Amino acid sequence: TTVSCQLPGRVLRDPSQGLPQGWLSYMSPQGRKYYVNTITNGKYLPTHGHCRVSNVNGYHSGSPAHQPEPGHVTIRKTYYLIINCYYLPPVQINCVTFPHPDTMPEQQLLKPAEWSYCDYFWADKKDPQGNSSVSGFEDLLQKQLKGKQMQKEMAEFIRERIKIEEEYAKNLAKLSQNSLASQEEGTLGEAWAQLKKSLSDEAEVHLKFSSKLQSEVEKPLLSFRENFKKDMKKFDHHIADLRKQLASRYASVEKARKALVERQKDLEVKTQQLEIKLSNKTEEDIKKARRKSTQAGDDLMRCVDLYNQAQSKWFEEMVTTTLELERLEVERVEMIRQHLCQYTQLRHETDMFNQSTVEPVDQLLQKVDPAKDRELWVKEHKTGDIRPINMDI
Repeated sequence: TTVSCQLPGRVLRDPSQGLPQGWLSYMSPQGRKYYVNTITNGKYLPTHGHCRVSNVNGYHSGSPAHQPEPGHVTIRKTYYLIINCYYLPPVQINCVTFPHPDTMPEQQLLKPAEWSYCDYFWADKKDPQGNSSVSGFEDLLQKQLKGKQMQKEMAEFIRERIKIEEEYAKNLAKLSQNSLASQEEGTLGEAWAQLKKSLSDEAEVHLKFSSKLQSEVEKPLLSFRENFKKDMKKFDHHIADLRKQLASRYASVEKARKALVERQKDLEVKTQQLEIKLSNKTEEDIKKARRKSTQAGDDLMRCVDLYNQAQSKWFEEMVTTTLELERLEVERVEMIRQHLCQYTQLRHETDMFNQSTVEPVDQLLQKVDPAKDRELWVKEHKTGDIRPINMDI
């Protein structure tokens, strides 16, 4: 009894193989050669980690100790069929091909020493607001846009701090001109006058602080990457276009696959009718149907090749673009860290007697780590770490 087994791969059409009539040689996606009897649908695979063979009618290639010369296949008269085949084909999710999770060994990360964007955002996820899917790349774009918004809000925060400093300086200067106790005489009067003057000096210090905050902290935060949203849209459109092309190629594959099934069924029906004399179909009709079936198979192979090319292009651009987003994120965090450090330095210069209020800020700023931030964010938001693979026929 033969157990049906689907082993995808490309047919090897080299006529010099010398296979017996009815047998074809295939190459699996993993590079393993196996043979199919097109008459009995029996399959033989010389070595395969998920299959067990039994001794029944069939053919197999020579043993390792008697391997033929390259380009030539020796068929020995020992007979096998595969039974209990556990091959699990790749799966397609939203037109992207992934290895089957039950048979896929752990993939080597593209950047094993890091929590890099290019390793953890291949799969799509459900939109929290609806049933549509959101790509992992869209998650990364939204993170970038959120970062730009946070940067803007930080600038607004510094602006409020500047307003407070300006108002404080204004009030100090006003108070220094107050006439209260101005008639005090003697050495005590001199000390009192100096105290009031110190308020004016302090007001000047706070005005300088607010001015430097504006030029050295607020303005750089506001002006950094003014065209950032436009750049993100370019990335978004580019990757989205590649996904659309991939979806179109996937639809062509499915159409070609259905066409091949129809042609194969037509060939099978005509062959059976001829054999049992239920039709006047001639051998020429059979040949015509066989040619159409072969053409449909060729069309499917062409469509699969085009699909794999599109997926490869998307894959490459995903890696390149996510690494660029990663670089931009590090640059943004480092820029903000630098200017917040400038804020604390200005604060120290303004009030050397109140350093304790900003020391905790200094300590935390020294611990700012873009790589650690990325690790924490990736762990929380990652959509899938299995990379796509080529589709099988």
